[in-house]
Amino acid sequence: MLNYVWLALILLGFASAVYLDVSDISANKFRNDDQLDCSVSYLPEYENKNSFDTKILISKKTFTEFYGQSIENDLNIPVKLSRTNQNNFYQAFIKIDNSSPEIWKEIAAASGKEDDIIGKVQITTPIDSTMYSAKITLESVSFVFLKKVTNEAIKIAGTAVEIALGLIGLMAMWLGIMKVAEDAGLIKIIANFIKPVTKRIFPEIPPDHPAIGSMVMNISANMLGLGNAATPFGLKAMEELDTLNPNKGTATNSMITFLAINTAGLTLIPATAIAVRAAAGSSDPTIIIGTTMFAAFCATLTGLTTAKLFHLISAGKEKFFDTIKKNLKKILLVLLVIISLIVISSVGALKFLSFIFNETSFNLFKKTIEVISVIAIPVIIVAFIGFGAYKKVKVYEQFVEGAKEGFNIAVRIIPYLVAMLVAIAIFRAGGAMNNWLVPILKIITDPLGMPAEALPMALMRPLSGSGSLGIMAEIMKVHGPDSFIGILVSTFFGSTETTFYVLAVYFGAVNVKNTRYALPVGLIADVAGILAALFIVTLLYG
Repeated sequence: MLNYVWLALILLGFASAVYLDVSDISANKFRNDDQLDCSVSYLPEYENKNSFDTKILISKKTFTEFYGQSIENDLNIPVKLSRTNQNNFYQAFIKIDNSSPEIWKEIAAASGKEDDIIGKVQITTPIDSTMYSAKITLESVSFVFLKKVTNEAIKIAGTAVEIALGLIGLMAMWLGIMKVAEDAGLIKIIANFIKPVTKRIFPEIPPDHPAIGSMVMNISANMLGLGNAATPFGLKAMEELDTLNPNKGTATNSMITFLAINTAGLTLIPATAIAVRAAAGSSDPTIIIGTTMFAAFCATLTGLTTAKLFHLISAGKEKFFDTIKKNLKKILLVLLVIISLIVISSVGALKFLSFIFNETSFNLFKKTIEVISVIAIPVIIVAFIGFGAYKKVKVYEQFVEGAKEGFNIAVRIIPYLVAMLVAIAIFRAGGAMNNWLVPILKIITDPLGMPAEALPMALMRPLSGSGSLGIMAEIMKVHGPDSFIGILVSTFFGSTETTFYVLAVYFGAVNVKNTRYALPVGLIADVAGILAALFIVTLLYG
């Protein structure tokens, strides 16, 4: 699937670039070889100079009629003029900055330098003693979007490596801490603490079966945001669950329920998203901890509910209705929570909650989320390392061993980041994102309050971890990690999981070909996580 997505990004970006370039050339958008009327400040002392600094004045009306693009004010442009072999003709060097017209910025970028434009000025008749009428012809440019594709692809390849290098330290730190906690037995303590819950979630499994311990270890690792550490436990859990499977090759209810939790992305510490935010220069990388916890909880609740509902439906009509009657109140309560989240996300979280919370309650809720985000990581670091020391674990040696794995993981993602970021860069630079995809998606996303630019992340996340990581990094590069969109996509990444990858790897490990309804359960959980993330991020930072 990722191969097709990756190829589609490149082909659509290239096709868009060609289409837009051909359109621009046929319409002569940049007015190549055409003369733009202007006036030049020309003092008598300039007669004896081969080059001099002066100013060119272009009226708002003239510029708008020439390019077909309006500007707010008349242009008064500093310029350096140099004499040429032709009488009254001068070579002009125009500096480009943020105040320059957008079309001139495009010309500068297409010419290879984003801070200047070269042109030719013909001085004609005097207006007064210091001003002369003139005509300016800017350098010819063509294939602007194809040049952008080339430049951005080369540039983003270097950015991908920088992002991966920025991840090394944080990944090494977290895996080092987890290694200490594992050797100290803290992970097992956490697993035993959660066991009473697992008995209710997996009633088909005997309480003392080895699958319980492996699943709890996997869920615990996922809750700490360490997907790579969780995978071995998950594979072991699937092997143990398969020993209880009376119909080999077909997914059991317990397998589907377990994977519903996995694909829901239940997490407390979204370590990878935090690392990417830190590498992107965020002033507060951990701000997403609270929003991620909320969205992941909603996704998990939805995944479990959906899985149980499918279990009942598959069990037969009689058992289905009998169970519904016995648990009607619980089911209605869960459905009410899920529907409320969808409705609130649709009509606007802030407007809806203004009828429920007064200002004091709202501020207290927001402050609580912020406090959790601030203290979570320091508390976990001190608690895990301190517990390891208390249990007489050689904390330094074990931390280093875990850190080595973190280093290797960060280095291994470089090729994936380069591949995906280059494809995304081509897609964006070619104009496909802004000119094709965003306008279409706005029809769907605007009523929900979701920025159209964030939707590709939501769509990619269930398909590929490396692909969604690349999209998240690219969005942060464009919009900033602390922008609303930056926080939103970070929460998407932390509170959802790569559903297709999880199903393929985990079911493949036990040769399960008939996955039954595992995929729709996982995708429904993903949708719930995305909506919940949109709700909480809009509430706090929208």
